[in-house]
Amino acid sequence: MPLPNIFTKEVSDKIIQRINNLSSETPPLWGKMNASQMLAHCTVVYEMVYETKHKKPNAFMSFILKLIVKDKIVGEKPYSHNLRTAPQFIMTDSKNFDTEKKRLIDFINKTQELGEGHFENKENLSFGNLNKTEWNNMFYKHLDHHLSQFGV
Repeated sequence: MPLPNIFTKEVSDKIIQRINNLSSETPPLWGKMNASQMLAHCTVVYEMVYETKHKKPNAFMSFILKLIVKDKIVGEKPYSHNLRTAPQFIMTDSKNFDTEKKRLIDFINKTQELGEGHFENKENLSFGNLNKTEWNNMFYKHLDHHLSQFGV
């Protein structure tokens, strides 16, 4: 079953509403991150699109990611709890809840405004060129997974 389309205003607004239902004190239902760290974790996907702070993996690692990880990330099947994550996504230091919340919401809005056409065949640092459905699945599924982790 196709995932909701994060590129539509309706779906983006619902995700943002869920984010707005969080507080810095909202406890996770599983996992080690607090709410502020989770928001920062979720922004990494967008940083990889809009910023240059994350490096592209070398050719060997890129091959492995495409072969083993890609379908799990961009497919429709939900993530299971407590999956291992890539090093750049691991958040162990303290984060400012309001700052991370604003950054994530701004990225979601920017992505929705650019629209799915902007992402068709756009290169992803880890997985190479993705179609708009793969981008949608990656964006939506990651956000839905972690917002569910915090019960919102």
